[in-house]
This record gives sequence, C-alpha cells and structure tokens, in this order.
Amino acid sequence: MKILVTGAAGFIGYHVSKKLIGNGHEVVGLDNINDYYDINLKLARLKELGIERDAAEHFNTLTSSHLESVRFQFIRLALEDRSALPQLFEGQKFDAVCNLAAQAGVRYSLENPEAYIDSNVVGFLNILECCRNYNIKHLVYASSSSVYGLNEKIPFETSDSVDHPVSLYAATKKSNELMAHTYSHLYGFHTTGLRFFTVYGPWGRPDMAMFLFTKAILNGKPIKVFNHGKMERDFTYIDDITEGVVRILEKKPSTISERPLYKIYNIGNNNSVKLLDFIDAIENSLDIKAERQLLPMQPGDVEKTWANVTDLMKDYDYHPDTPVRKGIDAFIKWYREYYN
Repeated sequence: MKILVTGAAGFIGYHVSKKLIGNGHEVVGLDNINDYYDINLKLARLKELGIERDAAEHFNTLTSSHLESVRFQFIRLALEDRSALPQLFEGQKFDAVCNLAAQAGVRYSLENPEAYIDSNVVGFLNILECCRNYNIKHLVYASSSSVYGLNEKIPFETSDSVDHPVSLYAATKKSNELMAHTYSHLYGFHTTGLRFFTVYGPWGRPDMAMFLFTKAILNGKPIKVFNHGKMERDFTYIDDITEGVVRILEKKPSTISERPLYKIYNIGNNNSVKLLDFIDAIENSLDIKAERQLLPMQPGDVEKTWANVTDLMKDYDYHPDTPVRKGIDAFIKWYREYYN
C-alpha cells in the first residue's frame, strides 16, 4: 500500500514508518518539525529513514530517501495548512492514512493552549476533509489514554464514559474521536482511533518520564516524583505499539466481523506498573541510585492508567509481550549511544 504517516519525525511516527517500510509498503511521511522539543532528535530520526537534514528542513518540498530500497518520502508540512495538504493528497493517491501528528504533552497544554487547537483540532479537521475528498478508505489516528480523565474504574475500557477530561490535550483528543465518528457516519469511510497508553523506548520523547528520569540520574540530578510516587501507569514498549498500529493498517476493516465504520481501541501493555517500581528498574539498569524529589500531583495528571486491550487482541491478534525491564534496558542502551 501507499500510506501517509503524519508526525513521521515523532517518536511513534518514526517507528511506524520504519516498520511499514520494512513490510514492503510505500510511505510518505509528514511533519512540521516544530520546536516543542529538540528538533535535532526529530531530524536524527528522519536521517535513520534516509532523509538528510538539509532536505528535511525545507517547507512543502517532497523529498525521497537516499537509502537504497527504502520506499520513503518526506514532506515538511503543518496539518493546519489548508491549501498545501489537499495538494499532497491529490498528487499521491494514498491507500490509507495514519495520523500521528499532534501537539503532544498534557502539561504544555496549560501554557500554550492555542497550539493544541491549531494542530489537534483544526489540523485533524483538515485530515478528515482530505480523507473525504480523496477517497481514503481507512484513517487510523492517535487518540490518548488521557481521555479517561477522572475515570476511577480500572482497567479502562473503551465503553467507559470519557466526558470528564482534566487537560486541554485530553479534550482535543476526545474531540478527534467525535469528529471521526461524524465523518465515518456522514461519508462512509472507516476510521480507527487508538488510545495510546504511556509509550516508551528508544528514540522516545524528551518530555516523558523515561527520558527525564534517565537524563537526571546520569547527570547526578534529583528526579521529580509526583504525587509522592503514588502513581501507576500502563507502560507500553514502542515495539508493541508499532506492531499493533501496523497490523491495523494492513488488515482491511471490512474483513473484521461486525466491525463498524467507526471504531476505538485501547492500545497498551494490558498491565499497570507502579511508578516507584518503574524507577527501581531504571536505577537497576543504570546501576545508579536516584535522588528522589517527592512532589504533589501536577494539574492535569491522573493517578492510575491501565488499558483493557481485549478488543485489539480479538480483532488483530495483538499481544504486547515486552517486559518492562527489557524495554528499559533497550531505551538506556539507545540513550547512551545517542548522547555518547
């Protein structure tokens, strides 16, 4: 297939693009390469896919990978660009779209709310419009476990109420699900929303716990442990996430019994790990004890997440199987090599 992957310079987008290419698909990657975090990390991911820095930094220019036998092209483009995005769809004739581009981060949404509306709401509407107008059969898009907000029922199930988000980021992701439902109903194409649960691993985002803890410990600085460590997360290794996303893109929704046009799945590790146990595992892998700064809960954060992934197992034979210790070891190995 020919697949558009938005957010291709991002953490999950890079891994999904790499997996799709390895499976023989043709991938067009899109990213605006904003400065929410270090753009050098984003450009380094693209270089792994064969896109050199100079080419990646040009706006609205489609560039082919220089790597032999790699079927990857990249364009630097923002989803909010209402004129250039349709031109890309018209020229490329995609078989499917995987929308992973978004303004990420719960805490940053308290500081810069406009960025979330521009990218996650306006940008997502533009994607939906292009899917409608250019005959896209299947749109797979990133939602988030944050939509569960103040939900206290554990594990989280897609049938649970998600009407009480506690961050603007979560509210924009909930709005994406509602918008996708509307477009599937009105225009008859398949949409699949994926509620990601705390993804970690090599090439991860610098604003996430795994990265922050590792960097602080190696630099001899204290780590910030919120809610005094009384938190649990469904930590999910990137390879398990990537496998799930690619399976969904490769399997036609119409082949799944009683599968509606609009569908939401949890995608996680199907398990909950205590934050303090996660930190212990990082310390063991680094062989360094961390100085822990215990702090109160942050605004917009939640105490516990845990994904019920039964539907994904049933429909796509999804079985996450990476132990936390193995995933942490892989991240730290990458981190040491990348930062020398």
